[in-house]
Amino acid sequence: MTKHHQDLSLIFQALADPTRRAILTRLGGGPAPVMELSAPTGLRLPTVMRHLSVLEEAGLIVTSKDGRVRTCAIVPEALEPVSTWLDEQRAVWESRLDRLEAFAMQAMKEDSE
Repeated sequence: MTKHHQDLSLIFQALADPTRRAILTRLGGGPAPVMELSAPTGLRLPTVMRHLSVLEEAGLIVTSKDGRVRTCAIVPEALEPVSTWLDEQRAVWESRLDRLEAFAMQAMKEDSE
């Protein structure tokens, strides 16, 4: 089990929702006020705020308040545990597939003899 288990669970939970992924995509273009983020969703502001709190809890965004305007910004480095985990999984599965290929090649060689 990876040392980032809790972080990974929160991040994957946050990324599981299409509305939250759309918000992150928008924030990839730069910080935005909450009202701007809520407009394309068609959701009420309290619902959008819950989505934003999930993203913030997972460390994927940060929010700041200037007067009455709350602005959100993406935290790209927060996806590093996901990238590390995926790289580890890719290495494990590539190794398994390499062993399977070697086994299959050996079996085919033995069958042809």
